[in-house]
Amino acid sequence: MKATWEKIEKNVGLLEVEIDAEQVSGALDKAFKKVVQKVNVPGFRKGKVPRSIFEARFGVESLYQDAIDILLPDAYSEAVDQTGIVPVDRPSVDVEQFEKGQAFKFKAKVTVKPEVKLGEYKGLEAPAADAEVTEEEVNAELNRLQQRHAELVVVDEGPAQMGDITIIDFEGFENGVPFDGGKGENYSLELGSGSFIPGFEEQVVGLNIAEEKDIEVTFPENYHAENLAGKPVVFKVKLHEIKRKNLPALDDEFAKDVSEFDTLDEYKADLTSKLKERKEKDAEVARESAIIDKASANAEVEIPEVMIDSEVDNMLKDFESRLRQQGMTLELYYQFSGQDEAALKGQMKTDAQKRVLNNLVLEEVAKAENLEVSDEELTEELNNLAKMYGRTADELRDIFTSNGYISTLTADLKVRKAVAFLVENSKSA
Repeated sequence: MKATWEKIEKNVGLLEVEIDAEQVSGALDKAFKKVVQKVNVPGFRKGKVPRSIFEARFGVESLYQDAIDILLPDAYSEAVDQTGIVPVDRPSVDVEQFEKGQAFKFKAKVTVKPEVKLGEYKGLEAPAADAEVTEEEVNAELNRLQQRHAELVVVDEGPAQMGDITIIDFEGFENGVPFDGGKGENYSLELGSGSFIPGFEEQVVGLNIAEEKDIEVTFPENYHAENLAGKPVVFKVKLHEIKRKNLPALDDEFAKDVSEFDTLDEYKADLTSKLKERKEKDAEVARESAIIDKASANAEVEIPEVMIDSEVDNMLKDFESRLRQQGMTLELYYQFSGQDEAALKGQMKTDAQKRVLNNLVLEEVAKAENLEVSDEELTEELNNLAKMYGRTADELRDIFTSNGYISTLTADLKVRKAVAFLVENSKSA
């Protein structure tokens, strides 16, 4: 097989491939064995038609597409390896020649990973963040714990307050007509959670049990349902129940209930220590990010749009997975947030571009500094993953090798080494 690569614009090039006539003949044989199982020819059982009779009746050309489908994937992969390019998108393939007894020629227009021209990446300055813990931060953490351990008490009388859990019926009307998705019964809504359209929860505040109210709100301009976007609507609401959080007192008994300590002072000291440890880790991560951002800002690279779009898709999948863990679907999120998929992807695009840029720069740093991953380092990572998945490191190695993930894992480790290199060779501002 012959393969040549020529760059035609930015990160796009033309891959020209030629496969010899002998391989074409072999692919036609395989195509015939596949197709003959499906054709009916009088006088012959299905699958038993001789090749000569098949070609005389249907023409050898009837096998061409199946033969191309057999040859093309492997030929393209081999050509990619041979030319050393790194595609980042599906190729656009144009078959130039395919005929029995002749070579198979095709061209593939391919978008490839961009070249990165590194700027200054050693000796970059980044401030060491303050990891001291304040009294306010400790108190805020205690308040969160209070909220988590609060007892929900049913309120028999009095108006709903911000922070209450309310059980409501609601139905939305636009110009007096009910609209789809605007009705709910015995719906649990925490006032102040921001779950509903802006302005809705604030108007539930003050309602008494069994009281009804018409709540007027306007849907956001970017609401996912175009027929409602920017429209004023009325929700008819009835309040059935109010539950209020009864916060426990912050005393020694509270400390005993939520920890292994006997006194609140002991618990606060331990909490302070853990908060400090967390802040130190956060400061480390923030410093790393600042250094990576500076190295990326100093580099020159033109990122193909398809790489950014692919990263947005990955981020959307991760977001949907996190929503499921919280018992929510993406569709419900769109309904409550007033967004649609296009709007959410638009929000993610800037972060996606930054992620792609940083990763490309880190890969280039690893290449420039000859950072390699030893088998011992790979084994250590596999051991860590083995503990997480409840498998042995050898089992994971076999699984990752068979599905091609071992190279991805190695590349990830290289990127981590590049991050460590940048930090080690940086300065504190």
